[in-house]
Amino acid sequence: MRKVVKKQVLLQGNEACVEGALMAGCRFYAGYPITPATEIMEIMAEKMPETGGVFIQMEDEIASLGAVIGASLAGMKSMTATSGPGFSLMQEHIGFAGMAEVPCVIVDVMRAGPSTGLPTQLSQGDVMQARWGTHGDHPIIVLAPSSVYEFFELTVQAFNLSERYRTPVILLVDEVVAHMREGVILPAKNSLEIEERPHPTVPPEWYIPYADPGTGVPPMPAFGDGYRYHVTGLYHDVRGYPTVRTDEVEPLIHRLFTKISKDFDRLQWFDAFETEDARVTVIAYGCVARAAHRAVRQAREKGLKVGLIKLKILWPFMRRTISGILANSQKVLVPELNVGQISREVKRVNESRCEVVTLNKVDGTPIKPAEILQKLGEIYS
Repeated sequence: MRKVVKKQVLLQGNEACVEGALMAGCRFYAGYPITPATEIMEIMAEKMPETGGVFIQMEDEIASLGAVIGASLAGMKSMTATSGPGFSLMQEHIGFAGMAEVPCVIVDVMRAGPSTGLPTQLSQGDVMQARWGTHGDHPIIVLAPSSVYEFFELTVQAFNLSERYRTPVILLVDEVVAHMREGVILPAKNSLEIEERPHPTVPPEWYIPYADPGTGVPPMPAFGDGYRYHVTGLYHDVRGYPTVRTDEVEPLIHRLFTKISKDFDRLQWFDAFETEDARVTVIAYGCVARAAHRAVRQAREKGLKVGLIKLKILWPFMRRTISGILANSQKVLVPELNVGQISREVKRVNESRCEVVTLNKVDGTPIKPAEILQKLGEIYS
């Protein structure tokens, strides 16, 4: 048998995202160019025809996500990518995809804002928008890579989660991770666990589109497969038709939340570094987690008992994991490239267990390891 030699390749973060999407089975991309996410669209324009997929440049971000939703309803794994201003335009369609339970992946490569902001510089300012940007009560899943390989890996997982729960999934990436280049070894596609949406196992005449099969996730046929169902953003009954009946509306909303919340234990995605005896724990994500990792190593060399929790999933917020950290630490430091967004969630679940300290920058420049190290020195006691 011929030995397969894995090669290390030099990839930009946005390139790694495309590789992950293709391995996950993405075969439809619709988008509109915007810095600093444009490379994803450019590479998809080249790769989609090569894989038998479809690429469309739309007239704007609203139309882009609309096309993605339509392609997903037709049975194709679909995605789009944008940055802050385009992400704002997509919010109504994100809500529609959530209500109609249409799987799709949205990449938001964050840049400094609000409005046009600093188009070429980094930020982590869209964390709360990713959770609460669309109106009404709704669940959402948001992943946050901190390296080129994680951008690849979490793109695959974004498609898996989207298909598993029939929900939009957001990849929230800062400009540094999207544009940095690193040597990565990509796995063979047959070594990856690739999930598909649940399909009906009953004849079309028995099919009830939004009936709960016991998992909270109704089977989803593709348009054209012979199964008939109605798609709407309105509150709907189990057949998909609009309703205002309280005995149908309330169970629908509870099911949308429960299908994800029942699996909270499966969605505690983080990496821990030197946390066993840490008196001060850093909680970070994205490129800031990279700087924090170096700062923690340097602090350890100075004899400071500090540790790091790197978040890979931001929403649903890992309350159980964070609560355990807060219970065992004297202080927690949350560095972020915003005025304090995840730190608000940390403070919310803290319940006075320990002191929560923040370190924030909003000038479009990264937080450096030296800045985190200095802050650790100031608060360590």
